[in-house]
Order: sequence, then structure tokens, then C-alpha cells
Amino acid sequence: MTPASRFDALWRERNDTRGLKTPRVMIRVFVPPGTLDEAVAFYERLQGVAADGGFPFPEAGLRLAMVGAFLLLEGSEQALAPFKSTTGTLLVEDVQPYYDALVAAGAKIIFPLQRVPTGACFNAVHPDGTVVEYVHHRPDAQGR
Repeated sequence: MTPASRFDALWRERNDTRGLKTPRVMIRVFVPPGTLDEAVAFYERLQGVAADGGFPFPEAGLRLAMVGAFLLLEGSEQALAPFKSTTGTLLVEDVQPYYDALVAAGAKIIFPLQRVPTGACFNAVHPDGTVVEYVHHRPDAQGR
């Protein structure tokens, strides 16, 4: 089981998604404050994998963990509310081609393409109404 302290600072087993052959689809799981460690343990056991990333997002009042096919977001109902409309996260090699393709297809960009502590991301509403976060990872200034 991944130690609880691993979710209080940015860490990733793979901090750069350049060269990622296929997107990694992550289903979002929303958990209340104080339950991230228990949820991580459950999803690790369920999938037979260890968490491979975690980071605090203090600006939003969240802590996050990546465990196999799941992205766990821990926070209060109020803190989680703005993130619940997003169906899932697609971890990709580079967000720019997705952004360009979605804009060309007339998708609505609801969270603009921007740099974030893990790399870059944006959120788009697909023509069918599905909301997806697109993100790529790059090392931070400390190489994490």
C-alpha cells in the first residue's frame, strides 16, 4: 500500500508523458476529506497495482492520487463541486493536438489550455455533451 504522506507533495512514477503510445483513461472518483488513503488502498487492491502519482492542489482545496484506471480527488463537497461535471481525464502524450482537433470540430473549451503543476491541461465539452479533461505531464522545476 502506498504511504499516506505520498499525497502531500507532487510525485509521479512517470513525470513526462512524451512518448506515451496510447492515452491513459482515468475515471474520476470523488472522496470526502480524510478518506484518500483508504480509497487509494481500495483501488490498489482492486486492480492489483500501486498508486503511481499524487499531488496536493491547495488552490482548489484538493489532494489527488492516480491509481491504475482511476483518478481520485479528495476534498469537501464545496471544493469538489467544480470538478464533478468532468466525466474523466485523458492523460496524453501532448495536449496541443487534441486541443487543435477539438477546436476545429467546434467543441466548447470550458477550461482553457494552460500550464499546471503537472504539465498542461484543458477541459472540453464534446459535441455529445461529455466533458473531458485532457492533460499531459512534464517534469517540474525539481525534476519530479
